[in-house]
Amino acid sequence: MSSAIREWLNLTVRWFHVFAGILWVGQTYYFTWLDGQFHKAEERAADGQLSTVWMVHSGGFYAVEKQKSLGVSPGQIRWFRWEALATWLSGMILLLLVYYLSSGLTDPDVREISQGRAIAISLAFLAGGWLIYDMAIRLFLGKSEAAFAVFAFLLTAAVSWGLLHVFSARAAYLHVGALFGTIMTLNVWMRILPAQRKMIAAASTGQKLDARLGAQAKLRSKHNTFMAVPVVFLMISNHFPVATYGNTHSWEILAALILMGWLAAKLIRSA
Repeated sequence: MSSAIREWLNLTVRWFHVFAGILWVGQTYYFTWLDGQFHKAEERAADGQLSTVWMVHSGGFYAVEKQKSLGVSPGQIRWFRWEALATWLSGMILLLLVYYLSSGLTDPDVREISQGRAIAISLAFLAGGWLIYDMAIRLFLGKSEAAFAVFAFLLTAAVSWGLLHVFSARAAYLHVGALFGTIMTLNVWMRILPAQRKMIAAASTGQKLDARLGAQAKLRSKHNTFMAVPVVFLMISNHFPVATYGNTHSWEILAALILMGWLAAKLIRSA
């Protein structure tokens, strides 16, 4: 593949990746914010009263209500799922183009390792990271937000340190972001969407909704909002090598970027 074709392909995929990511993160934060507004409204409203959130945008007024039952046929429900898959797939294509098919994945000054072995470690890292996260949530850490936050930060910091001793510094930063993106995507497709399908199936037949399904989907969506900001920070870090991955304190800076992203997400969610 010529350098010109590779560059155009890289640009096209990168543009698509950013565009899909804007759609995904935007609707994720919008619904998270909306859910928070409903929670506040429900606390002020009388028991059993449906809450309404009023908004103004683009020259119009909008009133949104949160329903406790399904008032339309399942075919009329708008799903938000393809944005996540499109973002992740385009990101994996970029990972292939920029790192797997080039020399950017490894650095002989960090560790002498073959390209094939480095790719295997990369894929195992992404898959293993999801499995550990999902297992921790399903076993016990999902019951305590504080415990899970501490666990997630310490584990992420430790893994980041390890990656910086295996891959090139730039690739290590990117892989932490890729891990978060992978977890976010699998949260949508393997945990949130299946729970929503069961909720719709029960509601369409008049069955009582299982509150655990809604709680599960809400928890995973909440986690996605906290991972979204660090992912953006880590993507941008590639353009500032002196301040981030090229710095002598690259590991500490990476950990700080993640923590700052989580704090920023908390401020956005509470707005």
